[in-house]
Amino acid sequence: MPDVDVFHVSVRRTLEDSIFYRTKDFAFAEKLLAMGAERAQELRVGKTPWNDQTGLVVRAYVSSIDGSLQPFGLWISPEWKRDGNRRRLDVWYHGRNDKLSEVSFLDRRLSRPAPFSPPNGIVLYPYGRFCNAMKFAGETDTFEALEHLKQFYGIDENRISVRGFSMGGAAAWHIGTHHSSKWVAVNPGAGFAETKIYQKLTEKLDEFPWYEKKLWGLYDAVDVAVNLENTGLVAYSGEIDKQKEAADLMEAALKKEGLQMTHIIGPKTGHKYEKGARDKVEKLVDGIARRGRNLIPKNVRFVTPTLKYNRMHWVQIDALENHWDLARVGVSLTSTGIVATTHNVARLTLDPKTMRISRAKVTIDGQSLAKAKLDPSDMWAVNYQKRNGKWEAAKPVSGLRKKSGLQGPIDDAFMSSFVMVPPDAKGWSERTDSWVKEELADASFQWRRQFRGEARVKSVAEVSAADIKNSHLVLWGDPESNSLIARLLPFLPVEWSQDSVRMAGKKHDAAGHVPALVFPNPLNPEKYVVLNSGFTFAHFGSMSNSRQTPKLPDWAVLDVNVAASERKQGNGVVSAGFFDESWRASIPGARNH
Repeated sequence: MPDVDVFHVSVRRTLEDSIFYRTKDFAFAEKLLAMGAERAQELRVGKTPWNDQTGLVVRAYVSSIDGSLQPFGLWISPEWKRDGNRRRLDVWYHGRNDKLSEVSFLDRRLSRPAPFSPPNGIVLYPYGRFCNAMKFAGETDTFEALEHLKQFYGIDENRISVRGFSMGGAAAWHIGTHHSSKWVAVNPGAGFAETKIYQKLTEKLDEFPWYEKKLWGLYDAVDVAVNLENTGLVAYSGEIDKQKEAADLMEAALKKEGLQMTHIIGPKTGHKYEKGARDKVEKLVDGIARRGRNLIPKNVRFVTPTLKYNRMHWVQIDALENHWDLARVGVSLTSTGIVATTHNVARLTLDPKTMRISRAKVTIDGQSLAKAKLDPSDMWAVNYQKRNGKWEAAKPVSGLRKKSGLQGPIDDAFMSSFVMVPPDAKGWSERTDSWVKEELADASFQWRRQFRGEARVKSVAEVSAADIKNSHLVLWGDPESNSLIARLLPFLPVEWSQDSVRMAGKKHDAAGHVPALVFPNPLNPEKYVVLNSGFTFAHFGSMSNSRQTPKLPDWAVLDVNVAASERKQGNGVVSAGFFDESWRASIPGARNH
């Protein structure tokens, strides 16, 4: 059904949002509706000929984030046929286009040839939730589209590449470095690889709150460049393209790690692919794809500032000493065991599934540990924890702990299924009630505008056990106006009465302030509960996707006299910080923030 509905839904959204920017798009929209009607007639009699179509194909899936239908494009090699074989897949990320409505996206996907055409392969073109360099919900879009695709085509898991140009190059840098072990090759062209230098903020750092600067690290690829050590990397830049800076920065970062980056440069070329350089890139990536992915590299170096990205090949970081400071692991497999060095790591899992010995000697940070007993099936993992500066076999932990997928910040709750729950009564303050109403409406509008979906909104009475089990709950209001907030408040790290709001030891007037936070849901600690916030960069990232970074950390106290649209560079944020590893609120400015 998504493959049928995609035409109608795309035209409807573009029409409802008044984002027809070209006269010719109206005629193309009518063509799309006709294509949808034709597919509907075919499906009615049990036929799905697009499943076996080659060339340019449009398909879609239903997103788990908000239940919206999301389109994607495909290029299927003319040599492809349904023969049971698994084939190479390239993921190609599109460039920035502020007018990339669903209709415009489908126009491209049905008319423009693939920039690269892998022999006997498939190219996936994610929509990426519009124009966000495949970050946040756009990042999730890559993996949801990929999983949907695998239902219909045989994909070789060891020959998947991520590629793109301009904003698509930025997407390839991000997806490539943070998920390196998933790809056989990473091929960025132009784009950006970090925030500070690209946005020319070096001389303006004092204008930004400390937590916002910390959160630039969520998507900065330069800091984690070494993650690409075991992945094929071919970067492209035009010689006179200003965005050559991204590859230059990555090349310098890799050189510091003792690694050489393949950087193909189009001579005397600006912001585009030069033909000769393009041919070189194609030949190099084709060669890497033929060799396949390095499944169990003997040496792994892994850097991350967050448990959001906590695994690289057979190394997994399970806890950090200080979140948002860079953590680093270097691990080597030898004939008799494992040698590891760490920085800012508190728990670690090592999982080299093909090591053919019954017991492995493990050395971490120079400390020899008892040999780990391995499963004879070779399907094993050993876990360690650091306590009082010493490593030991990990023991089960009790109570709330940050972990991958449940580590914050607030924006993380909008990368998987969420439900917004508005107030169901009047609150303690008319001003707060008015602020909540405006912010909720804006959050829903901005979700549609910038992530091209429909935020699920349910009343308190409509929230079901299934919602609590499967979705993050985004609660709006105060304990008087939202009965779910009142129910959960005793278990949340905020004291909130009619008179005051207290967070991290600081007290604020409740009439003029509200807490915004993300925290494990007391009703289901495997999901988040969020108070009084949508995604946090809605009003500050539209001019450049490189500024689409979190503007709030795990928790904040907000001045209700300042609207979200005015909350630039910390304006209206009276206090904010990160929860520690055990989800405890820390004092802003303290070392453990």
